[in-house]
Amino acid sequence: MTRALEAESHDTATAHTAPARTDQSEQDAPDRIFTWQELGRVDEALTMSSRETGLRFTLYIGDLGATTRVQAEQLHARSGGNPSESVLIAVSPGQRVVEVVTGAAAARRLPDRACALAVLSMTGSFAAGDLVGGIVNGLRQMSDQAGHPSALRKTH
Repeated sequence: MTRALEAESHDTATAHTAPARTDQSEQDAPDRIFTWQELGRVDEALTMSSRETGLRFTLYIGDLGATTRVQAEQLHARSGGNPSESVLIAVSPGQRVVEVVTGAAAARRLPDRACALAVLSMTGSFAAGDLVGGIVNGLRQMSDQAGHPSALRKTH
């Protein structure tokens, strides 16, 4: 299942995110766009979300081209592991687009409404210039909604 929400009312390209825009600078490495502390926060949030839910969360930040949904679906399919139990969050600050792609098993635990609320929270932070905080909070919201896999098992 795929979902896409466009935040057309916000310009999320800020002083922090502007170098990530491919139309401005394609040679910047992630360690030049984000501080090591910011990369650590994002990595920890991805790790904890995956560990707590049993789903594999991945993140893509960059230009998604003209067909953002199609590109996000292709990234999800190529992200490795079991795509059915995977969640891809694709953020394109320059295009002001956030795409969330979930596999079939992940979609049963992470409904459209939960993803939409997480994206709404993220775009609010992005508009305030906090790309990393928005991503971290969005991941927390999605992992809270998905729950822990052991809690989903029926006990007899």
